[in-house]
Order: sequence, then structure tokens, then C-alpha cells
Amino acid sequence: MPISLPDAVSRYFQASNGADTARLDDCFTDDAIVHDERRTHRGHAAIRAWKDEARARFDYSVEPVDAVRDGERLTVTANVAGNFPGSPVRLDHVFELQGDRIRSLTIG
Repeated sequence: MPISLPDAVSRYFQASNGADTARLDDCFTDDAIVHDERRTHRGHAAIRAWKDEARARFDYSVEPVDAVRDGERLTVTANVAGNFPGSPVRLDHVFELQGDRIRSLTIG
């Protein structure tokens, strides 16, 4: 059964699976922060560059398998598989939401 996710989070996962990363601007607040692989990316341009770099380095897919919401925090567990070391992995994507957009995302 598909998982019901807020629109911004659904669009984020679409971009993670190869959709146009320019669409990420519609997912994140202007001052959003992403924490991934011990690096921090702030703002639309940095977040797009981070996603473009990941796509250039690896072919991968991300499949959400579970979601738990606690107020403005949404934790989505996803299977990530591709041509990267250690694949496949199951990672938590912790979203802090602000209205209909993502304020922050921590992947780990």
C-alpha cells in the first residue's frame, strides 16, 4: 500500500528518483537546511547542487516504506538502492515541515 506523504515530501522523493531537481525549490522553504553525509546545505541553490552532485556520482532509487508524523516532524524510512558502496541501505529521512514546505531535512 502506498504511503501518504505531504506534497512537498512526495515531490522531494520524486526529485530523488530522477525528476528535475529544479522542482526542489517548490519543496523547501527559502532558508531550508539539509544535513546529509556530515555536510550541511543551506538554501535552494545549495540543496539543488547537493542533489545534482549525488545524481552525478551514483545511480540510485529511493523507496519510502514507512512514515511517522509528530507535529511538524515527519520521519520517513526509505530503502535506498544503487551503485554506491553498501547498497542497499535503509535510511531515515527526518523532515521538519513549515506550512506546506520542508524547513529542514536530516538523512541518516
